[in-house]
Amino acid sequence: MKLLPRIQVEGGAEWLARTATQCLIDEARLSPKPGLVDSRGNGAHHDLTLALMECSAHSLTPTFQALAQQSWLRPADIALRQTIGRLGREGELQMMAATGGVNTHRGAIWALGLLVSAVAMQGGDASPAEIAATAASLAKLPDNLAPKVFSKGLRATHRYRVPGAREEAQQAFPHILQCALPQLRLSRKNGGSEAQARIDALMAIMTSLTDTCVLSRAGMEGLRIMQHGARAVLNAGGSATPEGQQALARLDGQMLTLNASPGGAADLLAATLFLDRIGTPDFKH
Repeated sequence: MKLLPRIQVEGGAEWLARTATQCLIDEARLSPKPGLVDSRGNGAHHDLTLALMECSAHSLTPTFQALAQQSWLRPADIALRQTIGRLGREGELQMMAATGGVNTHRGAIWALGLLVSAVAMQGGDASPAEIAATAASLAKLPDNLAPKVFSKGLRATHRYRVPGAREEAQQAFPHILQCALPQLRLSRKNGGSEAQARIDALMAIMTSLTDTCVLSRAGMEGLRIMQHGARAVLNAGGSATPEGQQALARLDGQMLTLNASPGGAADLLAATLFLDRIGTPDFKH
């Protein structure tokens, strides 16, 4: 399937960077998201705002562009993996400088950075499944230059012995390809608005993702509540139905009570929007 014309590297890299940035902004603005920052407010966060999320997204545009430029038509090998790792860490520093030290998009840098690189490696000519598989081939390679730092997410995966963002990428993003993208397109087909379709895609991710952001704040019980609540929204017909909206409001209340925010699911939703956007034939770039 043709996703991008085979255009000049600079133009293709710029387009990919703009698209990735816009998907981060679209995810941040999407409302109502349970426990997450959205256009209504700060969710379960005391240090985040929508304006800060948008500032963070814009700060990452140069990183996404550099990732695409360095990855264009290159094979997956250790040298590229190390370059991508270095650029991602530099992007994280730029993000932290823009947000005053607040971690807004660390997980998104990993997921979207890999997918942007994977599209570029294919020269823009690949399906979402092929892009995810290429990203997985990169994620499986070691980055021996990476500092040995344990993030909150890594600590949660070790403590609860569950897969995290690294495993999601190494498995070719199953929560995007098998859950979110199908649900996004089904909800559109069934007549839901674009916002409702995106909320449903988020719910589809949340039904089974071991979201380390929720685990870090609310443990396994919080994760169970998140997964059960998201499933209830979809079982009620999704966010386009009155029953689904009620279930979504209940889940939002539960996440706020737990002071838990499904940030991992939000990162994967932004990545879902990215793969959906580049696969849209009439998308103007």
